[in-house]
Amino acid sequence: MPRYRLTVEYEGTKFVGWQRQATGRSVQSALEEAVAGFSGETVSIRGAGRTDSGVHARGQVVHLDLEKPWSPFTLLNAVNAHLRLARDAVSVVDVVETDQNFDARFSALRRHYLYRIINRRAHPALDWNRGWWVPKPLDHAAMHAAAQVLVGKHDFTTFRSVQCQAKSPVRTLDRLDVTRVEDVIEIRATAQSFLHNQIRSFAGTLKLAGEGKMSPEDVRAALEARDRRACGPVAPPEGLYFMKVEYPGD
Repeated sequence: MPRYRLTVEYEGTKFVGWQRQATGRSVQSALEEAVAGFSGETVSIRGAGRTDSGVHARGQVVHLDLEKPWSPFTLLNAVNAHLRLARDAVSVVDVVETDQNFDARFSALRRHYLYRIINRRAHPALDWNRGWWVPKPLDHAAMHAAAQVLVGKHDFTTFRSVQCQAKSPVRTLDRLDVTRVEDVIEIRATAQSFLHNQIRSFAGTLKLAGEGKMSPEDVRAALEARDRRACGPVAPPEGLYFMKVEYPGD
């Protein structure tokens, strides 16, 4: 039974999230239906990470097993054809055949995310639902300085959802950089794994730093409080992008 690794991008606005649910359209179900549409096989697709409703992806990675072997070229084109027919905002951008030891979730070494803040007075037209619009000026250098407090191995209780199902709040954050390109502030985060709402919690807190309402010392105190109430507001989902997953051998 051949196993395939797919790299997928999607626009998350109209989806209930990555994971298949009893109600609403999910990215997972869209892909599974597209595979079934051309292959006739019912598959269960595993993703490298679960994204919430409204969150986008440029480099989500999934794997699936099929009874019948297909060339990666055929698989890519056939799945995309069915996604277009269904008018789903999902695209498979790469397919490779892999071995049974590969697991999109558990084989991952690092995951990379981007959070975009559109920081200008005028509301976005072309980027609506593709970034968090913040009309008040933000100091991205102050945001970056505050972000460095969070890099490293910590108990991130303050920065995870109360509904997070992870067994431990301890994670090692490899990178949290804040840069600016014209009107767009980019927050880039890298770690092996993240807690539920962790990056959006970071973004909301760093926004306060950009407004001058929190210093790096305040962010450190919030981290050390291990108290969800010390976190800034959770940033909206439309600014978050799942960018890339690293695996052994890449």
